[in-house]
Amino acid sequence: MASRPSRHGGGTTGSRSAARRRRLPLRHLLPLLALAALMAMLMLRGYVNSEILADHRVRPPAATDRVPEEILRGGPVIDTRSGRTTTLRVPDHRLVLTFDDGPDPVWTPKVLDVLRQHDAHAVFFVTGTMASRHPDLVARMVREGHEVGLHTFNHPDLSYQSKQRIDWELSQNQLAISGAAGIRTSLFRPPYSSFSAAMDNESWPVTEYIGRRGYITVVNDADSEDWRRPGTAEIIRRATPADGKGAIVLMHDSGGDRSQTVAALDRFLPDMKARGYEFDNLTEALDAPSAHTPVTGLDLWKGKAWVLLVQASAGITDGLVIGLAVIGTLVIARFVLMLLLSALHARRVRRPGFRWGPPVTEPVSVLVPAYNEAKCIENTVRSLTASEHPIEVIVVDDGSSDGTARIVEAMGLPGVRVVRQLNAGKPAALNRGLANARHDIVVMMDGDTVFEPSTVRELVQPFGDPRVGAVAGNAKVGNRDSLIGAWQHIEYVMGFNLDRRMYDVLRCMPTIPGAVGAFRRSALERVGGMSDDTLAEDTDITMALHRDGWRVVYAENARAWTEAPESVQQLWSQRYRWSYGTMQAMWKHRRALLDRGPSGRFGRVGLPLVSLFMVLAPLLAPLIDVFLLYGLIFGPTGKTIGAWLGVLAIQLFCAAYAFRLDRERMTHLITLPLQQLLYRQLMYVVLLQSWITALTGGRLRWQKLRRTGVVGAPVGAEPSPRAARNEERRPVG
Repeated sequence: MASRPSRHGGGTTGSRSAARRRRLPLRHLLPLLALAALMAMLMLRGYVNSEILADHRVRPPAATDRVPEEILRGGPVIDTRSGRTTTLRVPDHRLVLTFDDGPDPVWTPKVLDVLRQHDAHAVFFVTGTMASRHPDLVARMVREGHEVGLHTFNHPDLSYQSKQRIDWELSQNQLAISGAAGIRTSLFRPPYSSFSAAMDNESWPVTEYIGRRGYITVVNDADSEDWRRPGTAEIIRRATPADGKGAIVLMHDSGGDRSQTVAALDRFLPDMKARGYEFDNLTEALDAPSAHTPVTGLDLWKGKAWVLLVQASAGITDGLVIGLAVIGTLVIARFVLMLLLSALHARRVRRPGFRWGPPVTEPVSVLVPAYNEAKCIENTVRSLTASEHPIEVIVVDDGSSDGTARIVEAMGLPGVRVVRQLNAGKPAALNRGLANARHDIVVMMDGDTVFEPSTVRELVQPFGDPRVGAVAGNAKVGNRDSLIGAWQHIEYVMGFNLDRRMYDVLRCMPTIPGAVGAFRRSALERVGGMSDDTLAEDTDITMALHRDGWRVVYAENARAWTEAPESVQQLWSQRYRWSYGTMQAMWKHRRALLDRGPSGRFGRVGLPLVSLFMVLAPLLAPLIDVFLLYGLIFGPTGKTIGAWLGVLAIQLFCAAYAFRLDRERMTHLITLPLQQLLYRQLMYVVLLQSWITALTGGRLRWQKLRRTGVVGAPVGAEPSPRAARNEERRPVG
């Protein structure tokens, strides 16, 4: 993993900065390109798997006055090439078996096996969708002496299509056959066709046009109607011509259960051979040149590329289906764990008389690392001076250029000190503050965060238990009035704080939030203080404390109000850093998997849970929405919508429970469906970009978010039960 550079990139030369700016757009584009490629593969899979309709359709009868008489009374082989209009019949005692709508992976091999067993040839009119999906079967047909013909790409009734659509159906069908078997064919059978006598004013112009495109149209003069599954005997009866005449027989090797067709063939072939019939492909029966011509050059490679893409889309989609199953399992498992363990946590800490240990009343040090926080720092410091717990405040100015330190000094507040340093990053600022702290318990917060009067007191009470080394507070979004703020509010309440309750019970909490956290000073000193090895110093130090044997707990009533990003770009920058930093921290502490004692417990419980719920699950979660789009386009639409709404209902239930635990109004949950459709995709792309950065060894700069200073602890915020009983409580403006 790449080590973290200075927070603000102060040591970077101009040429390197320019090079970084040139590379950054590509890194941002890579996740989007990857997502677009996956969507393209999924759409391709859906397209070539679109439903093939049965070979029958009821439509109003049309006139036949524009159809030549020789066509209506002629044979089933219609040749309108080069402007001529001729028909041909199969000679007596010759049968041409034709199979439509395949190849099917189940029934086509069985049909081919029966034909080979009885030394018979046939013609397979394949659709482009099926030929693209099962090219090996098309190649086998050609290899074993059968002929293949076009049956369009996805089986539309060409009588209702434009010439452009007809051309496309033919070319795509031909492309699939070329890629599968390396040949072109001159045979064509239109979907929903029957006998030449059934040609009408709607279908005849299509036949003429097909001929001008160089194809021979082949209909039939014996329809087995095997699609009805009337029974083996009935299929044989319908396929048998009278008085030794020749015939082109229509059967199907796809489109449903074809067991009766296979059984009928196994009886029909030897019986008819015993009566003197031969089973040939069409050109053999007509003593004509083969309908197949080899494809070479660019056309061959285009066909092979098409088949390769279809096969790749099938493999990718199958992988996505597995991923969907995984994410479904993870989502349900996470929700079950969160609900059960969060309820257990709430019941434990809210029971009457619950105490962590002796009350913690001694003063604590509050460290506020600040870099260019001029718009926020006054609100932050004033909220601390209203604290119900005795504190000292140390503002560490990390080389600000906007007068942050001067603002704090000008306030002249007792118990507030300013420590200045050259820009060295947030971990260095925290360590500098730690060195200047006078007390044994240290609270850390961000320079854009506002505490309630009871926050520090609630935050430090768990240190009454000597096993506790750190405490996570309850970070809340203060600027939740915008849509993006409301989405983050839902995420903080449900995705962060509900998670922390779960991790508290499991004793493997991965992160003390930088906005509101407290540490036992001796615990920090034992693990070497804050590290700049990663971009997520809060996650890094939390994991280090677990490995050192300390407990890390969650204080639900220690509320802090933070300013969340207000634009997509700022949110992207923040979450990109969080995601990448979390991956760095996991990699740094990977040896915990093999350790013994507390470190091993965290490694074998905490790291897998973080990997599953904070990395893998968010990475796979958009598959739910991807398959929603897939199902809406390709079906089954009703089941798809029902499944998506079911997942949404589970999420809504968990979110409502989390809001109830945090005593939040439910009104913001109105935006949850939109959050799932849009916000989740953004988080997915950010996480994917973090993976790309990690795998390519890229370096990520710390990007300072622009603040507005609008956040303060709301006067109307619902107090905690203990704070409500405290008559000294004062709201912060």
